Amino acid sequence: MNTGPVNGAEILDALRATITRYVVLPSAEAVDAVTLWIAATHAQAAWAHAPRLVIRAPEKRCGKSRLLDVVEGTSCNPLITVNASPAAVYRAIGTDEPPTLLVDEADTIFGGKNAEANEDLRGLLNAGHQRNRPAIRWDNNTHRLEKIPTFAMAALAGIGAMPDTIEDRAVVVRMRRRMAGETVAPYRHRRDGPALRQLAADLFAWLRGHLDTLERAEPAMPLEDRAADTWEPLIAVADLAGGNWPTRGRAAASVLTAEADETGPVSNRIRLLADIRTAFTTLGDPPAATTADLLAALNDDPEGPWQSFGPAGLTGKRLGDMLREFGISSTTLRFPVGQAKGYQREAFADAWQRYCPASAVPSVPNVPSSFSQVSAGTDCIPGTDQSVPPNQSVPGLSSKNELGTDGTDTPREVRAGGGA
Repeated sequence: MNTGPVNGAEILDALRATITRYVVLPSAEAVDAVTLWIAATHAQAAWAHAPRLVIRAPEKRCGKSRLLDVVEGTSCNPLITVNASPAAVYRAIGTDEPPTLLVDEADTIFGGKNAEANEDLRGLLNAGHQRNRPAIRWDNNTHRLEKIPTFAMAALAGIGAMPDTIEDRAVVVRMRRRMAGETVAPYRHRRDGPALRQLAADLFAWLRGHLDTLERAEPAMPLEDRAADTWEPLIAVADLAGGNWPTRGRAAASVLTAEADETGPVSNRIRLLADIRTAFTTLGDPPAATTADLLAALNDDPEGPWQSFGPAGLTGKRLGDMLREFGISSTTLRFPVGQAKGYQREAFADAWQRYCPASAVPSVPNVPSSFSQVSAGTDCIPGTDQSVPPNQSVPGLSSKNELGTDGTDTPREVRAGGGA
């Protein structure tokens, strides 16, 4: 029996070779990430955060379930399910040795009509990303509050994206269907399982002998905030292994996080900020724009989500409600065509800087040529190229404080001095 020093890099190399024997992953960084995630499950006691592993694919037969088979065979104390109740998962986690939760067909749990019914399970997975975030329940039998641990590493496999709150706490691997010429070995649980469990035993023996070191580890991270929390256990394992794993681990963290940022779901509020910014930029960054023309720009974008917000698309009220969360509100402004409710560009500056920097603007809405600008020059009738005759009145403000048009409420008189 070999009782000499354990070479962690060799164990990780063997695990990596095993993964690629049975599954084709999209990149070398993805293979390294899965390898380090599996290894990290054997040292859960050392971590402050329990990263999730999301294995997603656009279609069936992309290898996600086979990868989950390999993860089950090599991870620590795996508990695999396709449809577990939140109560059962809570009880499984609340043990001295929490399992590694493995959820297959997660899209059937969190997608469509099942999403609301499984909100408790999503809450559990979100809370369990960080240590000391127990679920609190009232026990009617003992008439006491019960604190149920939630901390446990978890892997989820499914078609399409997982809930964004889960993916934000996860190492995300986007599987693809194999091409002709990409071959893998067939996997048989009875035949191949023992070799995987031996790898698991080697990982356990190596990492459990270094729990104190891993618990104190504060590896230099190429990421920040929650992404750093998620990847820190994997980088700590890579540093402990040595060899070229520290470099490969950090490369995997950077590449997969960038991919997730580029392809992950964007909230409608962030999308709204970005689309409004693009509209302003397209017009040469005017100092302000009317609410009506901003709505036209947004609702005319065939690839944007705004047309689905109601029969008339996004409305002024809904626009105001969404922007209010960022401290942005409309005001009555004077434009070349008259007074109207609108937004000053400078009001968006702070939110743009914080939530959608210029390098991350995701879309370009179609901007109508009638988009109003507060600038010197010839006044034009909205929606045309015709100049406004010197003595022709412009549309007044409606009772909703918007430019009067056919079909709106009766416009109020525009008084001298800008009042309505």
